[in-house]
Amino acid sequence: MENTIFELQYALDTFYFLICGALVMWMAAGFAMLESGLVRSKNTTEILTKNVALYAISCTMFFVCGYWVMYGGPDGLHGAVPFLSGITGDGKDLGDTYAPSADFFFQVVFVATAMSIVSGAVAERMKLWAFLAFTVVMTGFIYPMEGSWTWGGNAVFGMYTLGDLGFSDFAGSGIVHMAGASAALAGVLVLGARKGKYGANGSVNAIPGSNLPLATLGMFILWMGWFGFNGGSVLATASVESANSVAVVFMNTNAAAAGGLISALLVARIMFGKADLTMALNGALAGLVAITAEPSTPSALQATLFGGLGGLLVVFSILLLDKLKIDDPVGAISVHGVVGLLGLLLVPFTNDSSSFSGQIIGALTIFIWVFVTSLIVWFALKTVIGIRVSEEEEFEGVDIAECGMEAYPEFTNGK
Repeated sequence: MENTIFELQYALDTFYFLICGALVMWMAAGFAMLESGLVRSKNTTEILTKNVALYAISCTMFFVCGYWVMYGGPDGLHGAVPFLSGITGDGKDLGDTYAPSADFFFQVVFVATAMSIVSGAVAERMKLWAFLAFTVVMTGFIYPMEGSWTWGGNAVFGMYTLGDLGFSDFAGSGIVHMAGASAALAGVLVLGARKGKYGANGSVNAIPGSNLPLATLGMFILWMGWFGFNGGSVLATASVESANSVAVVFMNTNAAAAGGLISALLVARIMFGKADLTMALNGALAGLVAITAEPSTPSALQATLFGGLGGLLVVFSILLLDKLKIDDPVGAISVHGVVGLLGLLLVPFTNDSSSFSGQIIGALTIFIWVFVTSLIVWFALKTVIGIRVSEEEEFEGVDIAECGMEAYPEFTNGK
């Protein structure tokens, strides 16, 4: 009887893990739609190509080496390199209630999410193949290394273990989102701003996106996918306790997104006198990022307020980065980086097992590692193959220069 109960629990938890992983995979479509809607029509095909290619590369690199780097080694749960040994076996041998291959699938879609954050920030002026080369390094080494220090439970360069310092990040406000934004920031600083974005007198020139309905669809896809992102991080659903925890996480995730959207919309109305849709979209995403570090312990009211803080912060962060001439076409650095840090700092308010000092040390560890290593890789790519398209190619659009086709040929050709 006991064995039958375990088998049912194993089957249900594995199925739940896979369904949540599929929801997170669907976030790749959300990023593709959001980013393609927020760039100009002449750059749409290229950014779609980046999004589909980065997903495939992320999956392959994490299988080849990233999974082992993050969780492997002599004391790791998955000591063998997956590319050589495969990911099979009985999860109960590892003390899990789900299949190891389900764990790999759930982890790999998180890697792709982190890389998708970089895509939008460097849009409209980066060479496609330079971006894809960076994707190989980011998903095969940079992200897995910081993941090994956090979710992998390994010591940072043998000096300290983040978990022992009181660091906690339930589903990845820092480990996934701030990491992706740190890599994006390094890339933007090396790449420079789009032509015409900033005037010589310090003015900021708006460059509107081409398709706001598509961007809105992308936001809703991401909102939906986030239930898998946060809900799946409970890692189980086959007991009363875990099922209740999943329900709370779903409820708080939704509440935070709503709070973030409302907050950003109201702030934009006060500051600009208009209901700014792009700020509202980023406000919802900011609310989701803010709650991701700890969606299981706040009340629904606290989750709404935390999301509202994220929506408030993201508006001011986007405006500040523009003043600093850090050109981020989709607001990814603000949404995932600045608000990702906020999410980490909010954890101790509702989770007694964490500490502010641990959260700060963890955030610094993630940022310094990802930013510095990414900066090195971006500079190396700039030196070896170049990372920016020519002024002429940027003017005519990277769709033609990089992909040889346009997303809206009838529209752009005036037919």
